[in-house]
Amino acid sequence: MTATPKSSVQAYCQPIEELLSGHSTALSDGLSTEEAGIRLKEHGRNRLKEADKVSPLGLFLAQFKNPLLIILMVGALISAYTGHWVDAIAIFVIVLINAFISFWQEFKAEQSLAALNEMSAPLALVLRDGAYKEHPAADLVPGDIVKLKAGDIVPADMRFAEAHRLQIDEAALTGESEPIDKHDKKLADDETILAERFNMGFMSTQVTNGTAIGVVTATGMQTEVGHIADLMASAKEPKTPLQERIESLSRVLIAAALLVVAIVIGIGIFNGMDALEMLNTAISLSVAAIPEGLPTVVTIVLTLGSQNMAANNALARRLSSVETLGTTSVICSDKTGTLTQNQMQVMRLWAGGKSWKVSGEGFDPNGFFLDENDRQADVDAEHDLRRMLMISAYCNDARLVEADGRFTVQGNPTEGALVVAAAKAGISRADLKQQDYATLAKFPFDSSRKMMSVHVSLPTGEEALVAKGAPDIILKRATHVRLHDAEIPLTDDVRAQIEAVITEFGSQALRTLAVAYRVLDDDGFDENDPERDIVLIGIHGIMDPPRPEVAGAVAEAASAGVRTVMITGDHAQTARAIAERIGIKHAPWQTVHTGVELDGMDDAELAAAAQTAAVFARVTPEHKLRIVTALQADGEVAAMTGDGVNDAPALRKSDIGVAMGITGTSVAKDSAALVLLDDNFSTIVKAVREGRRIYDNLRKFIRQALTANVAEVSTILFAFVLMGADPLLPLTPLMILWVNLISDGIPALSLGFEPADPDLMERPPRSRDENIFSDGLKEKIVLRGLAVGGITFAVFIMAINRGQTLEYAQTLAFATLIFAQLWHIFDARSNTTLFRVSPLGNPLLVLAVGVSAVLSLLAIYTPPGQFVLGTVPLSGRHLLEAIFIAGLPTLALSGVKEIFGLKNL
Repeated sequence: MTATPKSSVQAYCQPIEELLSGHSTALSDGLSTEEAGIRLKEHGRNRLKEADKVSPLGLFLAQFKNPLLIILMVGALISAYTGHWVDAIAIFVIVLINAFISFWQEFKAEQSLAALNEMSAPLALVLRDGAYKEHPAADLVPGDIVKLKAGDIVPADMRFAEAHRLQIDEAALTGESEPIDKHDKKLADDETILAERFNMGFMSTQVTNGTAIGVVTATGMQTEVGHIADLMASAKEPKTPLQERIESLSRVLIAAALLVVAIVIGIGIFNGMDALEMLNTAISLSVAAIPEGLPTVVTIVLTLGSQNMAANNALARRLSSVETLGTTSVICSDKTGTLTQNQMQVMRLWAGGKSWKVSGEGFDPNGFFLDENDRQADVDAEHDLRRMLMISAYCNDARLVEADGRFTVQGNPTEGALVVAAAKAGISRADLKQQDYATLAKFPFDSSRKMMSVHVSLPTGEEALVAKGAPDIILKRATHVRLHDAEIPLTDDVRAQIEAVITEFGSQALRTLAVAYRVLDDDGFDENDPERDIVLIGIHGIMDPPRPEVAGAVAEAASAGVRTVMITGDHAQTARAIAERIGIKHAPWQTVHTGVELDGMDDAELAAAAQTAAVFARVTPEHKLRIVTALQADGEVAAMTGDGVNDAPALRKSDIGVAMGITGTSVAKDSAALVLLDDNFSTIVKAVREGRRIYDNLRKFIRQALTANVAEVSTILFAFVLMGADPLLPLTPLMILWVNLISDGIPALSLGFEPADPDLMERPPRSRDENIFSDGLKEKIVLRGLAVGGITFAVFIMAINRGQTLEYAQTLAFATLIFAQLWHIFDARSNTTLFRVSPLGNPLLVLAVGVSAVLSLLAIYTPPGQFVLGTVPLSGRHLLEAIFIAGLPTLALSGVKEIFGLKNL
């Protein structure tokens, strides 16, 4: 026997006999062991391919591609070559620290495709050589016959040959919130979407009810999950806006360093300076031009931000994503469990001719029944309502369970909603059994009958049949309806009234379920057709309601210029109703699109549609990927939420993938940059706020750090330009390192704790290509840096002219530069002026400034500091002069800005 032939007809559209014949297999015998071995060689093992793994050493070495670290390493090598070993060791330690921090963050990330393999079934019950035996799922091949039961993981894609009350949870694959009823009949449409292939089982989904026998149609990378793995491999993670901005900043700094070094060497050659002296100067300049602590401080600030997010139930898996949230311009949110509670709830019901609203939240059994005037019902006095709830609780397989004060439902979520509704009236199945209600027979729900019924013995000695099911099916079976405590015939007029109720519930995106009964006479009932001549008593309107806080979060995001788009596998009508209810769709021009519509759009049409879309419904993984790509092509910074395997490619492709921590699969979490610990949309909006605060604070740090760098470079440049053929270095390389890392670095780090500006969530999102120096930051850095550099050089040259030694003059310049930066940091924390913010608004900043001042004084006045940095003790008068002179640039420029309102000063 040879390997299976390929068919152009989809497996779900073929008669099962034809499919079995095409795979050269049979339900009676399955494949032979020999044939299974041949097919295994052809198709390969039933596994997903794993991505190539980078060794820890390779990952560590990759960190040295950072251009800032490269130029520092060059500086360290030159220092070592010229005998400046202390300088060389200090610079090299800084490089290693930066590289290790970045390496450790990446090393902790796990492989997404490995998580996909973990979801696979380890063993499967397979028919081989005419007998069912357990085989490793990895050895399955197309044509194998597999038997499934409740609790099993579907081991491969398969077409069902037999299905008995079969339900499969496909939420992780299709986004469907409830288990799907499956059957073994062929489908007519060969373009049926994945979520509606009711005669198919898919690898890694779970059987929740019933039994089945199926023929394997695809294994490994040929399965639907394998297809998603392919999409994940092709969906490369984009660089975050922060990474792009830091890279851009690195290029600017390197270019500036090379330019300054070239200028100084040019001046040196023109003045006939010694080559070794010029090399020492070049080292000083390269150290001065590069903020050595920038990579480390950025990492620390992002880590602090991630800790704040974690406290608000948002766990950042990649630090660079923390800031990306602040740039987000559109949030593509899943519906179920993120915007909604993921807890089916009876929202409305109609009983005995009256309509009721049901209060409460989720599976919590605390709530009331309110009439159309919002008056609370006395359920004991409303006989039809009470009887309907009793039937709903008894004709039910779900259970309400409490654990640690939290209520959950065991069983079908829709059935659970009915149990919870009854519990709100104090009715439960257990209590009814204690009142001598007893089950005589049960007729379970199946996909063909679309209803469930129970033969019950009543405490009165009578017997009844109670039923629930799809309203159209119940109406066909009903002869009477219960209205106002009486049974009346189901005439055409009465039927029209009930259908109007069903239509109204449907327009509100409520899933409807009808409840009926029949008191049995001496003739009993036909067990082959039990639900005949029943009496309709009520209709439940059920939905997974929005989370209470979501509407406010959507509105807050909108005020910040962040658009929310719902992307869901659910039906368009349901999605539209939820979107309108929570404010995602709030205007007529906003559109709703389905996956079928997207299939008919090219990329340009989709990009145009994405600009006005509020909802994308019934979408596939490919659709999600296309939507994200279209938004990014239009310049949007897109956040994408998801919880299933089907969401993983789009989570990876998006600028910020957001996975659900409670309901999310491990694949979704591993593909995301952010994990919501509470699965709540409002947490994303809080994270956006935190991301914006972090970016503001990073800009404040960059302003502080680069002002110091400009001051250091300009101090040395002033010496070369103004001191003629024999210039003196006002600052040594280690003094510059001390300023960058200690005296300026510690206070600058405290800028990461700055509170958010009041207007933070009223600004529009930053553009993806916005320069990090926008809004006048470049001008502020250059002007203040030159002013501080000028003051530092002036103090140095005055000390030289007063006959002080070179070491004393350098120490005085060193002190001036330090205290100038400490004055400046209070200005750097404000987007307005120094005089409009309280200096005590950030207590950590005040503490850090104090610590920095003390450490710097120790560097000047203690032997270890003098040995390492080459400082000498200053007189008290000269130190006070340096402190007060150092404050002049900040006070003068802030004063001019305050008086004249110059934004970029």
